Amino acid sequence: MLAPTRELAAQTQKVCLALGDYTGVIVREVVGGTNMRESIHELRQGAHVVVGTPGRVMDMIDKGFLAVQDLRIFVLDEADEMLQGGFTDQIYNIFRRLPTTVQVALFSATLPLGVLELTTQFMRDPLTIRVRNESLTLAGIKQFYVAVEGHTPAGSDEVKLAILCDLYESLTITQSIIYLSSRRRVEWLANELSDRAFTVSALHSDLSPQQRNFVMREFRSGSSRILLATDLLARGIDIQQVSLVINFDVPGNSETYIHRIGRSGRFGRKGVAINLVSRADSWRLQEIEKFYDTSIAEMPADFASLI
Repeated sequence: MLAPTRELAAQTQKVCLALGDYTGVIVREVVGGTNMRESIHELRQGAHVVVGTPGRVMDMIDKGFLAVQDLRIFVLDEADEMLQGGFTDQIYNIFRRLPTTVQVALFSATLPLGVLELTTQFMRDPLTIRVRNESLTLAGIKQFYVAVEGHTPAGSDEVKLAILCDLYESLTITQSIIYLSSRRRVEWLANELSDRAFTVSALHSDLSPQQRNFVMREFRSGSSRILLATDLLARGIDIQQVSLVINFDVPGNSETYIHRIGRSGRFGRKGVAINLVSRADSWRLQEIEKFYDTSIAEMPADFASLI
């Protein structure tokens, strides 16, 4: 089973272990940034399920430590992410090493047409289960926007920061994730909120694996109530206490939006998503509404009753 990030691979392994708790199933995690000797030792002990990230899995196959000749099922989680961008070559290289009898399963909340067409190159007569875009906006999540008036990008950021501070000072929020468009912006907002005595954690791809693991443990344990993140954490991650997702920066594409807001309202729980929308980004929100055939309302004055 392949996932695009270490965090999602680790979560998937834990779920597999929990599901197979009384069956003796052996599930190994094979991800980059970890001790290779430990991974090799574990694989030599045998495995029923291997969960990993593409680079390290391909490395293990090439070096002969991960035997795939008897592999029965090959799963790509977040398939659209895995079949475009930097992962594409790695996925095809792995697939070329698999037996022709392997069953391939792709999963994702979003699958753009171009990526869907790619799957015809390696899937044989697949069964396709698709959900309409307008059914994807997640009924358990209330979605709102706040129009941010700022004459410059820096001015808009200051207004957004003031709105955040008002929200957290006036509401009781268990845990929340705030999404920003880049590592630099995550670090900037982390510094600004810390200066205002908020306890925050920050996650982005420039952190070491050890730092990323620490941040996730800290947030999952509840010792930090606010997690600032790039889209590294937009997919698949389930943290039950998250009731609020804030898009400090509106995402650059419509598919990413559904992955971000889906971090709240997991498995039927209620959640709230707030979009802080500058004048320059208002068209992005309109595109999202059109894409999902939905309407995102302005945040009401009695917002506290919705949390």
